[in-house]
Amino acid sequence: MVAYNYIIKRENKKESNKINRKNIKIIWIISIIIIGFAIIFTKYNSNNENIEDKVIIYSNSDEEAMEAIKNTLDNNGFSDKYVIQNFGTSELGGKLLAEGTNIEADLVILSSFYLDTAQEEKNVLQKLDFTYNLLNDRDKKEYYAQLTSQEGAIIVNTKLLEENNLPMPKSLKDLANPIYKNFISVIDIKSSSTAWLLIQALISEYGEEEAKTILKSIYENAGHHIESSGSAPLKKVRVGEVAIGFGLRQQAVKDKKQGLPIDYVDPIEGNFALTESISVIDKGEKTKPLSQQIAQCIVEKGRPEIQKYYPNALYEGEVTDSENASKYPKTFEEPLTVDLLKKHQQLSEECK
Repeated sequence: MVAYNYIIKRENKKESNKINRKNIKIIWIISIIIIGFAIIFTKYNSNNENIEDKVIIYSNSDEEAMEAIKNTLDNNGFSDKYVIQNFGTSELGGKLLAEGTNIEADLVILSSFYLDTAQEEKNVLQKLDFTYNLLNDRDKKEYYAQLTSQEGAIIVNTKLLEENNLPMPKSLKDLANPIYKNFISVIDIKSSSTAWLLIQALISEYGEEEAKTILKSIYENAGHHIESSGSAPLKKVRVGEVAIGFGLRQQAVKDKKQGLPIDYVDPIEGNFALTESISVIDKGEKTKPLSQQIAQCIVEKGRPEIQKYYPNALYEGEVTDSENASKYPKTFEEPLTVDLLKKHQQLSEECK
């Protein structure tokens, strides 16, 4: 009986030790989890505090412009004083129009027509506190300063044209020729404002009705190559998926200089352009003073690098390199607004 009680006590002791070890393990795991969460929480708060102290920049610019902007700020004492987030043009434009001054950004770099509409409808932009002199005073606004000018052009793969015995197009109207069926890539204006450059040119030259007829034939020739990305036609021309595309002129210029079988054609209807500009969101007393300084730095010191990729001169003292100058620069007769964009988007839809 004594032996039995001893065995029972020993077994109970073993079980108790197992439970204690198990409890210690559980406590240890919980402690590790708590410490981990504490570290993450501390880091999250630290990052948030850092972000709150920095100027937040929202931009729709492509990577070349973004790189030039970052280089300008980093080389002029602002390297740790800003953060940049990139958006698509329509996405950022819609965000600004919907959120107004409640937008998180302190600075916005966006297509100028979106900024004009946002200012007109919601008065969201602060007057710039620095001066600048444009070559064209008509384009000058007190609440933004232009950064880039982007022109449209026909882009071709010269090797594919030759292989398929296709003539070099001279106009946008030429792209409606059935000979180019399945050899063309264009952009859907619903997805990218780059397509607007093509539609502006057609309407300006031929009027809305004839422009619709031409555009319908262009879409038929493009087939499934109606793209949602502004750079997609160039990429397809570059890899030889199609022979002809419509896109931004400076991108084709760059490819040609790099020795790719790419050329570009300034359409006789005109090289229409869209500008992107920088603006400060007016948040009243909550507006960060550094926002104006950063905007001024980008405009005054960033243009030389920006102009290497976007060659059009915008400011007094700048010159467009003759090698990169388009043949037929034109401006649409109506002011560019979001309402006009929607009107032309509807016209485009009717042609599909």
